[in-house]
Amino acid sequence: MTPSMDLLLHGPRGRRLCLELAMQLDPDVKTAAFWLAYELDSGRRTSRALLTAESSGDIATPHSAPSPEELAARLASLDFAGLYDERMQAALERSVDSARYWQEPDGEDVLAGLPVITAALVPVAQQLMAAPGIQWYWQPRRVEQWAIDWRSANDPAPLPKNPRQTLTEWGRKERAAEERAARDLPNDPRANVSGIWWSIPHGLVHTVGQVPAGLSLVEDSLGWEHATTVPVRGAGRTLEIRTATDWVTLCRRFPLEVSASRRHDWYRATGRQGRWLIPDWEHVASDWDAVHLTVLGYLNGATRALQVDAQTATVIAGWDPDSTIWLTDVARESEGPGHAWQRASHGDRWTRVPH
Repeated sequence: MTPSMDLLLHGPRGRRLCLELAMQLDPDVKTAAFWLAYELDSGRRTSRALLTAESSGDIATPHSAPSPEELAARLASLDFAGLYDERMQAALERSVDSARYWQEPDGEDVLAGLPVITAALVPVAQQLMAAPGIQWYWQPRRVEQWAIDWRSANDPAPLPKNPRQTLTEWGRKERAAEERAARDLPNDPRANVSGIWWSIPHGLVHTVGQVPAGLSLVEDSLGWEHATTVPVRGAGRTLEIRTATDWVTLCRRFPLEVSASRRHDWYRATGRQGRWLIPDWEHVASDWDAVHLTVLGYLNGATRALQVDAQTATVIAGWDPDSTIWLTDVARESEGPGHAWQRASHGDRWTRVPH
């Protein structure tokens, strides 16, 4: 059964996916969105500037700056004949690549969140959700998984071991970081302070279900140009994060407060002031061997404040779509061969390196 398209449009990453796809389908939409996003970007004329050849240094603007309503009208006349898998994948990659939790949303995210634009993106969401090529967006964890080593096959590393020890150390460090932040950092979330912003532990086995797609679906990527994919299989109990509600339920059951260490970054990312939670992953491991974030769960929930109760909220941050974190020692490198991949530069297609 195909999930509701509302799941896409309720999330910043889902709206961005739809906007990016519309920009690929119509060059006029792309031009209008570019100018509107520039005007809406919090970093306009500072971190986001236009480079022109004009000696005066003035920023070039269109003769008639578009309005959101004009862009919405253009979106209403989109031709979906060019909706194919490669364009959908490229739009998804752009949505993931533009996620950020340490500063304000960029202009395209703000633009897609305007009510008039969100409403105009409904046909895009409808067409996208009906496309056969995206059914993997809401499928559960596949049996066959791939761990990614961001190095060439000539320099391999073994899969991480001792997840219990890793989680114990993670919990100790998180609590220590929270105590330091509460003691040393200002309470004002608007203070110019940045630090920890992710929601998941590092150092565990982390796998994806699709290659090469998963190589390009990486938040805050370091622009790697070489990768080795290692086949992995794992058994046990897997919790599926299919929607933002699933994540909220997990935080409600296993809460770990991180208000002091996250308040500044997550305020900038979401605009919310208040207390923050993430799952206490050390305790989550007592009930679950693995947790899988579906693509749709990511598009619905990431980069927005998710209310847990009257006082607290949470954010899905730093967790790539269709990826699984393994909390117990049940994931094993399987017998199939690993594969080396490369690309010329960030944003290019990954190609498999012949043996």
